[in-house]
Amino acid sequence: MRDTLEALAAGEIGPEEAEARLSGYATTTAGRFDADRERRRGIPEAVLAEGKTPAETAALAVTALETTGRALITRTDDETAAGIREAVADAAPDATVTHDDRTRTVTVHAADFDPPDIDAAVAVVTAGTSDAPVAGEAALVAREIGADVDLIEDVGVANIDRALDQVDRIREADVVVVAAGREGALPTVVAGLVNAPVIGLPVSTGYGVGGEGKAALYGTLQSCTVLSTVNVDAGFVAGAQAGLVARAVDAARGE
Repeated sequence: MRDTLEALAAGEIGPEEAEARLSGYATTTAGRFDADRERRRGIPEAVLAEGKTPAETAALAVTALETTGRALITRTDDETAAGIREAVADAAPDATVTHDDRTRTVTVHAADFDPPDIDAAVAVVTAGTSDAPVAGEAALVAREIGADVDLIEDVGVANIDRALDQVDRIREADVVVVAAGREGALPTVVAGLVNAPVIGLPVSTGYGVGGEGKAALYGTLQSCTVLSTVNVDAGFVAGAQAGLVARAVDAARGE
C-alpha cells in the first residue's frame, strides 16, 4: 500500500491506477472498471459499448489502459471507435489501437504491454460467413487470454464435406468453439468428431419460425453429442470459456 501511495504522491501514477491497485477497481464518471478481473478470474475485463455513449466508452477504455495496460471493447460502432482512438491518442500516444468493424471490437495495448502466452490451442469454427462477426469476437477474447487461435470458417452442414475436410485441423485444438445460426447443427456434428471440449455458440442468423438464434440455441441445448452451450451471440462468453479451458490445459502441461 505504501508503495502505491508514494507513487501517487510522486505523480508516477494517477488516482485511477492507485485506486485499482488498492481496491481492485477504478471509479470513473462512466462507471467502475474491474481492473483486477484478469488476476482474479483469468479473463481480461471488457467494456461493452452498447448502451453507453461514445464518451463514456472512451473514458472506460482509457481507464482500462491506465490500470491494466490494455483495453478490450466489444459491440462498438464507427463513432465509438473513433472516440476511443482520439481519447487514447491524448492519454497514451504510444499505445496501439486496433478496430475491427466486422467483429465490432476495439483493442488497445500500451507500448510496454506484455501479452500473455499460454501453451494451448483454441479452434473457432464457423458454419457460414454470416457467423463471422460473433465468432470473431470469441476468437479475439481467447487470443487476448493468450491462447493460440485457429479460425476455421465456412464449414457448415449444408455441404458436410466442407467440415469433414477440416476435421484433422479441428482435432489439433485443445478446445473448440463452434458458431452456427439457423438450426445450429454444426456444433453437434463437430462434437461427435473430436475429443476436445466443444462450446456451442448459437448465432442470431436465420428467419421465420425459430429465427434470431432460437432454433440454433435449442439445437445445441438438445445435442446428442456432449458439448456446452452459451447464449445467442455470446461471443465474449464463448471466447472466455475457451480461454479458461486453454489456461487449464497450459497449467497441466507445465506440471
